[in-house]
Formats: sequence, C-alpha cells, structure tokens
Amino acid sequence: MLQSLDPVVLARAQFAFTVSFHFIFPAFSIGLASYLLVLESLWLRTGKQLYLDLFRYWVKIFAVAFGMGVVSGIVMSYQFGTNWSVFSAKAGPVIGPIMAYEVLTAFFLEAGFLGVMLFGMKKVGPRLHLLATAMVALGTLISATWIVDANSWMHTPAGFAINAQGQFVPAGSWWPIIFNPSFPYRVVHTVIGAYLTTSLVVGAVGAWHLLRDAGDAHARKMFSMAMWMAALVAPVQIFAGDTQGLNTLQYEPAKIAAMEGHFDSHPHGAPLVLFGIPDPARHRMDHAIEVPKLSSLILKHDLNAPLAGLDAFPANRVPPVSILFWSFRLMVGLGFAMLDLGLWSLWARWRGTLFENRWLQRAAILMGPSGFVAVLAGWVTTEVGRQPWTVYGHLLTAQSHSPLAAPAVAASLTAFVLVYFAAFGAGTWYILRLMARSPDAGEPEPAHMPVRAAGITPAPGVDADGPKVEVHA
Repeated sequence: MLQSLDPVVLARAQFAFTVSFHFIFPAFSIGLASYLLVLESLWLRTGKQLYLDLFRYWVKIFAVAFGMGVVSGIVMSYQFGTNWSVFSAKAGPVIGPIMAYEVLTAFFLEAGFLGVMLFGMKKVGPRLHLLATAMVALGTLISATWIVDANSWMHTPAGFAINAQGQFVPAGSWWPIIFNPSFPYRVVHTVIGAYLTTSLVVGAVGAWHLLRDAGDAHARKMFSMAMWMAALVAPVQIFAGDTQGLNTLQYEPAKIAAMEGHFDSHPHGAPLVLFGIPDPARHRMDHAIEVPKLSSLILKHDLNAPLAGLDAFPANRVPPVSILFWSFRLMVGLGFAMLDLGLWSLWARWRGTLFENRWLQRAAILMGPSGFVAVLAGWVTTEVGRQPWTVYGHLLTAQSHSPLAAPAVAASLTAFVLVYFAAFGAGTWYILRLMARSPDAGEPEPAHMPVRAAGITPAPGVDADGPKVEVHA
C-alpha cells in the first residue's frame, strides 16, 4: 500500500505538518517578546510593581514557547537535505546564505541575551536587563525578517542567474534578492499577524481571570492592554493584507484566481464570491453567493476592470482551488472577527464597562486561539497557492524532491506525528497550566540557574546563594 503512495505528496505533507507546528510558537514569541519589552519599560518608567509582576508572569510562558519554537524549527532545516535535496542543490546558493544570516544576526542575538532576560535582573541591574529584553525582542523580529525573506524569494524570485549546473546564483548584487517584490508586503503582514496573535492570547488570559475575579488588578491590566492592541492593530492588518493581495495579483495571478474562486475570466468586472462549493473537476463554482463586480473593485479599484480566471492558465500550472478558496476565507473571516472584537472593546471602554462586560470577556476567550488559526490559514494560502512551483515560474515541486521511496518518507512522517503530538502537546499543556494561574502580587522571578560551571551538585559548603561560613565553637 505504501508503495502506491506518491513520495512527493508525503514529503509535502511532512513539511506542512512540521512547519505548521513550528509556526505556532514563533507567531506567539515574536509578539510576546515585544510585549515583555513594553511591560518592563513601563515598570522602569512608572515604578509600579504590577508591571513587574506581569513581566515575570509572561516571561516564564515566553521561555517555554521560545524553546519549543527552536526545537521544532531545527527539524525543518534537516528536511531540506532529507526530502528536498534537489531543491537544496539548485536553490542553495540563494536560500542558504539567507538562512545563515538568520542564524548569525538573529538567533545568536536571541540566545545570547535570553539567559540574561530570564535570570539576570538581580545580577545586571534593571537598565541592562531592559537592554537584554530589547535585544531578545529585536532578535525575534530579525529572525522573522530573514525567514520571510527566503520564503518571499521563492514566490517572487529576483536578482538571480542560472549557472551551467542549473543552480540559482546571485546575479551580482544581493539587494534585488533580499528586497524581492513581495518581501516588504509579506514581512509586514507576518509581523503584524504575530502581534495580533499575542494580543488575543493575552486578552483571553486576562478575560479568563476577570471572569473568576472582576477585581483582579493584573487581569484588568492584561485585558485592557490586549484590547487596545486588538482595536488598533486589526484594521492595520486588514489593510496590510489588502496590499499583499494586490502584490500577489501582479506576480502570482493564478493564486488570486484560485483564492477568489474564479474559474472563468471576467472581462467586464469580476464578482466577489463570498461562499460556494468549488468543483475543480467541472471547472465551476456550485451554489455561489456573489456580489457583482466587487472583486474587481477590491483588487483593481475599478468595478469594470477585467480579471483573469483559472481558464487563463495551463491546467497543469493551476494551484489546488478548494484548499485555497477555504483557507483564504477562514483567514479573512477571522481577521474581521478580530476587528469586531476590537471595536466591541472600544465601545465597552467608552461606556466604562470594559471589565464588567461578561459577554465581551467570553468572546475574548473564544477568540484566544483565533490568531494561531488565522496565521496557519494564511500560510496555507500562501504556500499552497505557489504550487506547482517551489521557485515560482522556474522550479517545479515535482522536480525538487529527493529520490526517496514512499515507505521511507511515510515512516519518518509517522514518527514526526507521534513525537510532535507527544512532546509539543505536553509543552502546550504546560503553557496552559501557567496561564490558568493568575499573576500574584510580587510575582517571583524564574528559578535561578546554577551558578557553577562544573559538577551536578554544589561543592561542600556552597549553595546557590554563595559559600557558607561555618562557625565552630
């Protein structure tokens, strides 16, 4: 049975599974690192213990999420060699240095200052500790920038030449590669999505504790800050998504046609298909609910502007329509739900009922995981929409995989599923346990790391606080 499976499909499924698990954690830690920086800055500026309590509360959660993000990300790098060796050989001269820059400029920065941020406040002082927190937050942003840059180049390749061995190599300057046409739009959309994801998690935790104790000062502050973030950032994210859509229309028009559900071209204005059931086999949309010409207005700002449908592209160059159609609507629908939550919180704040509105707080809890679902739906839309290419227009996915038999890929995929659900399921459960406990007044720091460089037990007469002096009579 395994022999009858397609090894390319299995390899794609394996990468999709691991990247989906991985991206959950950076989408949280990118925003949470910046939130920690804001909390510590407010503590130093105001001197209020509440901000320090919240910092110590969330830094423990950040440490667990950051660790799981690192571990889950390492596995994906290995897959470039195990399952996608042809892609690595051909695109390595471009993708490889970009991934190396991410390690050199971002990961080392994060790793270098992470220990100071977690355990060093009493050792380096508040201001140097704030610098360490800022460096960790900066490192997460730089890391996201390089990773999105490598991915963007695969969608809109630029600044390259193909040598005699069929490899993509820089054609002179690296600037066109780094600042490829889709990169600015993608990195803005991704980072804002991470901030919005974090704000929804913080808001859900604050709402959970408010429902249990409406007078909890820590929960009130968390909930208020999170709702401000959702109200201000959600409309910005919708605008950023719109600009990325316009960029995608220019460089990947087949993806847009699939997202919109346009099987046929519309020379005099395309409708916006709100819902329907795609039928790729019959090349039609069944039971469609449409708004006439609205798609042309959104994408080209002209009611009568022509839009190409999937019939304008070769059948073997069309991405999977059904997946794109529904993942795009899931992402957009959640985006507008986040906007609604933010506007609802502004209304409650204006009426002075932000901390008493139980339905708003229940809605915030319900929306807590929505950021993760939205970013995963966005990545599915982005990556599935690039098919059948790995490097758009130049290297097909079917030409990029390693010469592996289906049973080998299936075995590693099965192992990943079992290990990931066990290990990261346990980690996620532990994070939820941490969130279930309300921050305390005088929240303790994370446990101190050992102060010795060797040995597994303290030396005689020494404990974690320093040497003991024994007095003998």
